[in-house]
Amino acid sequence: MHTIGKATTTVLAAVFAIAMITFSSLAASGFEGVWKVKDTAGQLFEITLSGGGAAKASRGEGMVGTWKEDGKTAVITWNTGWTTKIAKEGDQYKKTAYGKGQPLDGPPANSTDAQKVK
Repeated sequence: MHTIGKATTTVLAAVFAIAMITFSSLAASGFEGVWKVKDTAGQLFEITLSGGGAAKASRGEGMVGTWKEDGKTAVITWNTGWTTKIAKEGDQYKKTAYGKGQPLDGPPANSTDAQKVK
């Protein structure tokens, strides 16, 4: 009988651990929300990063895409072929944008401050 109690305790501990890992992976990212940034022409626009990994921008061409968190950076892949990164640098955030086909480890086409507004 004592063996059954130990086995039950072990199974419950494993279930609890799996549940905690699952819930922590669903926790809100600090990048979720609305970001105010500038485009390559210096015009302000907003980027919205949703909890499900969807991204959209308030630019005229109706940019939509997906995003994922990579360390201290949100990497956004747009339907236009561009990629945007919002990265934490110290106590501020910086937006960098890369054109279609441009290497993400090279210099960006555009770099501006990023401010979370919502």
